[in-house]
Amino acid sequence: MSLKQASVHAKWVIGRVIGTKMRKTAKVRVTRLVLDPYLLKYYNKRKTYFAHDALQQCTVGDIVLLKALPERRSKHVNHELAEIVFKVGAVVDPLTGKKVAGGSFLEPLTESTENTETSLTEKLEQLNISASASHSPPTSAS
Repeated sequence: MSLKQASVHAKWVIGRVIGTKMRKTAKVRVTRLVLDPYLLKYYNKRKTYFAHDALQQCTVGDIVLLKALPERRSKHVNHELAEIVFKVGAVVDPLTGKKVAGGSFLEPLTESTENTETSLTEKLEQLNISASASHSPPTSAS
């Protein structure tokens, strides 16, 4: 009675793609915080997994979720790509709603600085806030 049992340490793993040069395989680095028992300080411990990416949809820098396979797919591949959590380069500025790469916008901003100043005053008027009311000293009841 010999049963083949697969023992995979991590069933679900989230990490960053660091390589996609192999066909249908992504190289994913997972970082965990581990407590040093002597120093009582946390350190980053990194481990690299090879994951099966059937559609070859990963690019370097993506944050992905990996699912453990019930048995090994090859000598090094123990996981498969379950989901791309964050695609690299798909960062959206929360104020403008435009795509951002680093510190610059990928799409041109259509509003000029003069329009934003007038729109700010209009917004303040809509909220019934005037500049003179914010500078008045508080009254004290004696």
